[in-house]
Amino acid sequence: MQDRFTAETERFRRELLAHCYRMIGSAQEAEDLVQETYLRAWRSYSGFEGRASIRSWLYKIATNVCLKALQPRPIRVLPSGLAGPYDGPDRPPRSVAPGEVSWLEPLPDAWIAPPAADPAAVAVERESLRLALIACLQHLPARQRAILILREVLAFSTAETAEILGTTTAAVKSGLQRARARLGELEAEPERLLAPTDHRARALLDAYIAAFERSDAGLLEQVLRTDAKLEATPFRDWQAGRTMCIHMLDAYVLGTPGDWRMIATAANGQPAAVVYHREADGALRADGVVVLAPTAAGVSHVIKFHNPALAATFGFPDVFAP
Repeated sequence: MQDRFTAETERFRRELLAHCYRMIGSAQEAEDLVQETYLRAWRSYSGFEGRASIRSWLYKIATNVCLKALQPRPIRVLPSGLAGPYDGPDRPPRSVAPGEVSWLEPLPDAWIAPPAADPAAVAVERESLRLALIACLQHLPARQRAILILREVLAFSTAETAEILGTTTAAVKSGLQRARARLGELEAEPERLLAPTDHRARALLDAYIAAFERSDAGLLEQVLRTDAKLEATPFRDWQAGRTMCIHMLDAYVLGTPGDWRMIATAANGQPAAVVYHREADGALRADGVVVLAPTAAGVSHVIKFHNPALAATFGFPDVFAP
């Protein structure tokens, strides 16, 4: 029975991971919730009677695992979810005390990438995992979040969604309407981002990396859009507008040539880089991950996640060795 269970369920693991990430906003937690989903599925597999598809049965388990996990937890946010952009006196950004805020985390594309032979699936997956969208989803009540994801991302019918959530079709329709309205308030005009594979997106990422490695604020000016936003966890302050972004980076971050090294990767369907910083002992140690929002007019949004453990999450070493 173990072999049959694996054959029937394992092919859904990547998409279930993406689903749990959309619900929870953390790659590591999503991975743990998928493990819990498969454990529960295995325990009840002998009683699975096939009245629903194996896929919808797994999504029912995964969604309810996520809803239970969300009950005692604060939502995960980005700095822009706490307050407006900083426009006070010139000073380094203020950090948030550990444990005060639960931060959103990036998701490596390699964890959930569908087969490259299906470009339509790639496009849908990429669009539904944009960091801006994931950040907005976290502000929806958990059940509304689940309804919106099941109906509009995963294309389950109203009846299937009601079955997955153990509710009525009327409740699903009402919840979807409220979720759409709230999402529209949070992200009124979703941006059209370039795919990470687009040569223009890669050129922007390469230029951003070069600007940091050379400590070149002038090159950053060519990369960022005039209305660009810059935010970084675990800092409360964030910047809006290219001038403010470059001033903060030039004054407090860029340092001198050689202080930074970055390795290109992809996260949330967007170009990204694993970041290393030169420490006092001369070693380049993992500093976190930066994710860019590339558009035809330049990078509109930069989000830096200051968490050295993310290097390992993305499959890179803790210390950069040329």
